[in-house]
Amino acid sequence: MGVAFTSSNGVDSFVGTLDKFQAGQCEGMANAPADAAPCYVGVLNSKLFSMDLPSGSWNLTTGDLILIFALVMLFMEMIKSAGSGTSSLINHGLSMLTFLISMVLFLMVPLFATTTFFLLTMMSLVNVLGGFTITAIAARRDMRV
Repeated sequence: MGVAFTSSNGVDSFVGTLDKFQAGQCEGMANAPADAAPCYVGVLNSKLFSMDLPSGSWNLTTGDLILIFALVMLFMEMIKSAGSGTSSLINHGLSMLTFLISMVLFLMVPLFATTTFFLLTMMSLVNVLGGFTITAIAARRDMRV
């Protein structure tokens, strides 16, 4: 969320108009129509680096880096959810609250209506469902012993 609010020029500078840019519809481009607007690449779509692969060029953007970090955090959260103590119930409640807040932000605030934020919201849902499932299985296993 911090990356979204640090963009000073609003939604366009955060998300960018990459589709219009790739279609050649931006102001100053050769094929642009007369009424073309300036295009912003946006913070999420800005390229951090590019790597040449045998299959072609691969670009890593800021949004991709955020998703990679979120996947690592999701993995750590899944490992942590294997416990069956009282603190894990509080953890699950906070995970559910995080998912609900992200879903409301995605649905109601234009700044968060991006594919990157949607994927982060879905990762939060996986965290909630996986956490409850893993805790239930671990608790059942502890009851048998």
